[in-house]
Amino acid sequence: WMSRQLFEYINPRDAKVRIFESEDKDGKKSLGMEGIFVQAEQRNQNGRVYPLEEIKKAVDEIDQRIRKGETVMGELDHPPELQINLDRVSHIIEDMWMDGNNGIGKLKLIETPMGNIASALMKAGAALGVSSRGSGNVSDSGIVDGFECVTVDIVAQPSAPDAYPKPVYESLFNMRGGAVLHRTAAAVTHDKSAEKYLVEGIESFIRELNLK
Repeated sequence: WMSRQLFEYINPRDAKVRIFESEDKDGKKSLGMEGIFVQAEQRNQNGRVYPLEEIKKAVDEIDQRIRKGETVMGELDHPPELQINLDRVSHIIEDMWMDGNNGIGKLKLIETPMGNIASALMKAGAALGVSSRGSGNVSDSGIVDGFECVTVDIVAQPSAPDAYPKPVYESLFNMRGGAVLHRTAAAVTHDKSAEKYLVEGIESFIRELNLK
């Protein structure tokens, strides 16, 4: 068996993703997502199967991290490594628990540039999914052992069932005006009037990515 990085995407339909709006004690509103973050006993699109005990252990570990006061952050799109990149953080995982063979999670978008972009993508109608990021050993038959889940990221829905999600972060900076869009996302944190321009820019971005 060989240890490797593991990225497992679940599309919004299969994850039964629910988008919700919450309000904190100061009246500040934010969007969130709740649904299936990890799955056991099912061969996924990467041909891997996670035994129930592996998924339960991973979910329990994240739950314990949260209960101990750790901020479990995730990113908009997967980076090529396991470490968290603070400049790409978009959300905080608030809760994870088991329901049968599924690890259910709840996350809240936060006011970072990438969090604001994820929020604008949702408001513009983009279908976003979730994808676990971790490491483990994989047997020749695809059975995963020693799974360690670092976090769960938000990713774009692929255009075909077997396609890997199109990378939002890289595409953003490769498109014309992408850097301006990122600056607008940063401005939303301090100036809510910028949100209108961000959503308009995101709608153009979605058309370019062909997410609709």
